[in-house]
Amino acid sequence: MSRRWTIRGPIPRRRYLRPVTTPTRPLPGRPARQAGILADLDEIENGPSRRKEYRRVGARPGLVVTHRATNVTGPIVEFTEAATTIRDAGRDRRVRNAPGAFVLEGAPVTLVQPVDDAPPRTATTASGSVGAPDVGARVARAGRLMVEGLHDAELIEKVWGDDLRYEGVVVEPMHGADDLAGIVRSFGPGPGRRLGILLDHLVEHTKETRLASAVTHPDVMVRGHRFVDVWAAVNPRLLDLDRWPDVPHDIPWKQGVCAAVGADDPATLWRTLLGRVSSYRDLHSSLVGSVEQLIDFVTAAA
Repeated sequence: MSRRWTIRGPIPRRRYLRPVTTPTRPLPGRPARQAGILADLDEIENGPSRRKEYRRVGARPGLVVTHRATNVTGPIVEFTEAATTIRDAGRDRRVRNAPGAFVLEGAPVTLVQPVDDAPPRTATTASGSVGAPDVGARVARAGRLMVEGLHDAELIEKVWGDDLRYEGVVVEPMHGADDLAGIVRSFGPGPGRRLGILLDHLVEHTKETRLASAVTHPDVMVRGHRFVDVWAAVNPRLLDLDRWPDVPHDIPWKQGVCAAVGADDPATLWRTLLGRVSSYRDLHSSLVGSVEQLIDFVTAAA
């Protein structure tokens, strides 16, 4: 006689292992996977699904830009689709092109090949000169215009950029004038290779005046303005100020100005100030006169 077994209670359910799936979203505290070190700047910063559009700027010779990845800063000497050559402190540096890879007037931009069919030049330029017909990009002259720092170069580009591109003159920041004599020797001025130098604070009994007096080469001209920084040569009314604030001598001038007007940092305040400059009328006459003399000197026939 066979026995029957009776199971008392609920029958246990069998458990199955479920396949592990990769989460579609990154875990908290872990960054989303990017394309890696070979990705373009816009992919590294924003991700491939949030690609950012940057302003496109024609890479004309003489335009002063900063390469974001390497901080190489200076005027453009040569441009191709793959790379841009920038003159930084007297050396030509070749850097890779990518969307948003450069900074111009404080904002990321994408450099592109200048177009030949650019809009006609206006009747007058920001410098007040009569606009000439657009002849396209010119080969840069052997002569140069050197200034103390990046802000000087950006301001000159803003006001005299059309004139300088038409004449093929490159503006190059020296990043300081302490070795002015050495900079002149390194450039090698001569007939057909003139050098114009713009200095800040060129008044009696200043360091800049002593440095300028040591330069006596016939193919070099040194000019300047009376202000301790090129910012002060801009009309303070562009920042709704009646006058530039007085800054103690033991405080860096730009830092002192920022503290007086409540600005976060010099870079932010400079972008605001430069963005409001529209023509030579916004600048002090001593700066305008000096730049005009230097351009005339560098472009004069040998």
